[in-house]
Amino acid sequence: MQDADHEPKSPAPPGLKVGYVPGVTPGKWTRRWSERLPDVPLTAFQCAQEEQTAILRDGRADLSFVRLPVDREGLSVIPLYAELPVVVAPKEHEIALYDDEVPYQEIAGENFLDPVEMGGAKTGIEVVASGAGLMILPMSVARLYNRKDVVYRTVTDQPETQIGLAWLADRTDDAIEEFIGIVRGRTARSSRQPSVQEQQGNTKGKKAAQNDGGASGAAKGANAGKGSGSRRERTSGPAAGKQSGQGKGRPGGGRTPKGRGPRRGRR
Repeated sequence: MQDADHEPKSPAPPGLKVGYVPGVTPGKWTRRWSERLPDVPLTAFQCAQEEQTAILRDGRADLSFVRLPVDREGLSVIPLYAELPVVVAPKEHEIALYDDEVPYQEIAGENFLDPVEMGGAKTGIEVVASGAGLMILPMSVARLYNRKDVVYRTVTDQPETQIGLAWLADRTDDAIEEFIGIVRGRTARSSRQPSVQEQQGNTKGKKAAQNDGGASGAAKGANAGKGSGSRRERTSGPAAGKQSGQGKGRPGGGRTPKGRGPRRGRR
């Protein structure tokens, strides 16, 4: 008998790797995954926006929260939500006087910095703080890299950006479908979730096995009943009478010898 300490361990279930661009906060979705599938590990990591689809193509991630637009060749992409644009400026800039929104026309003549040319939004905001210019960013990114020496306000007449979820179209599997369902807001009991479909399949299989077992038992019972009935039939009729000591010419047979009556004593 093999020692329990040396028994071969079953392989660990495959995990899921999810990347996300700066500004996305996937915590609520990863928590739901952990609650529903605690045995399947999920790794979430932040990537630069320039790598948001590269991490899918080179296998570093199974899914990626991307900032649209992206090159969709070979990808499946679902849009999720829109992000408001904001203008980031040094703290002493006049946009600090606005409570909520800044009309773009009021700042159109300013020097605007490109976050890509600055090496990313984080570095770009540092340059903005130095007074070199302004920068328009998605609100989530401005919040992520906010500093005490800058200020940001929503800016009008500028396009919104959009966050989407992307994955390689030819690599879709149950784990990916499960995560997509969670992001879409499907409940833990949704029949569209692969985990629920698997549970339903297992339940149906068990019920079918139980039904087969019940039918088999009933058939055995019926056959047993037939067998005992046959034995009863074989022991009934004339043969049964012989076995019980009854029959022709024997006491208790119910018949009297022909032509004879009861004997009378002599007078």
